[in-house]
Amino acid sequence: MASLKDMRVRLASTKATQKITKAMQMVAASKLRRAQVAAEAARPFAERMDVVLGNIASAVTGSDSAPRLLAGTGADKVHLLVVCTAERGLCGAFNSSIARLARERANALLAQGKDIKILCVGRKGADQLRRQFGKYIIEVVEMRGVKQMGFAQAQLVADKIVARFDNNEFDVCTLFFSRFKSVISQIPTALQVIPPVFEPVAATTGAAAGYEYEPEEGEILSDLLPRNLAVQVFRALLENAASEQGARMSAMDNATRNAGEMIRKQTLTYNRTRQAMITKELIEIISGAEAL
Repeated sequence: MASLKDMRVRLASTKATQKITKAMQMVAASKLRRAQVAAEAARPFAERMDVVLGNIASAVTGSDSAPRLLAGTGADKVHLLVVCTAERGLCGAFNSSIARLARERANALLAQGKDIKILCVGRKGADQLRRQFGKYIIEVVEMRGVKQMGFAQAQLVADKIVARFDNNEFDVCTLFFSRFKSVISQIPTALQVIPPVFEPVAATTGAAAGYEYEPEEGEILSDLLPRNLAVQVFRALLENAASEQGARMSAMDNATRNAGEMIRKQTLTYNRTRQAMITKELIEIISGAEAL
């Protein structure tokens, strides 16, 4: 049985841990609101840009003037998986759920005889995938020093993807991130960005409309497609930022509650042990007095 001193040390340690988890919960809650607003504000722009590009792309699909980013390489052999996760842990299943989705896609592609390459945005994704897919990880982009996610970080990642595509390093690129739904719900998502997959125009706008473009569609797409890639990466990073804070807030709330339950049990055990020792000492004193 542990001594009273050991119990006091353990109790103090649990209380200190509870203070830390409570503080982390409050910090995550303060960051969540701003991250959630940013993620929700980016959705309409990204979705509308998809609609516009889908409308333009429908006019040049299959023609020789279609840009390479739209038409692809014509092959489906090498897949680039861009896995976006957080730089830090202590956020529940946020990082592991994204890594699990990427792992399932990688295993499926390898089973089909495809080649894969993995570009990790965030250290935690690389840490989780390195054991099984270490030889497929070609680069890790760390965002440890970034306090607030901006378009510049997304543009950096998009430029790396486009540069590798221009060098014929892959045929298909898929983006993995977690879409924010609520504090207790984040949805792991896989989005193919090269070649992009657009929803049918009639399904998104209600009816297909005819447009005339100046300059030509191919020239417009050559400028907008790289920008759209950066927008989709930026949206993924913002969704991840909100999802991370929501998951951390939920995880730290659970940890605080569990620490409180542990403190209650440890306090009860400490008081019972202390009372038993006091009773034992009283019995020894009474027995000694009677012996005299």
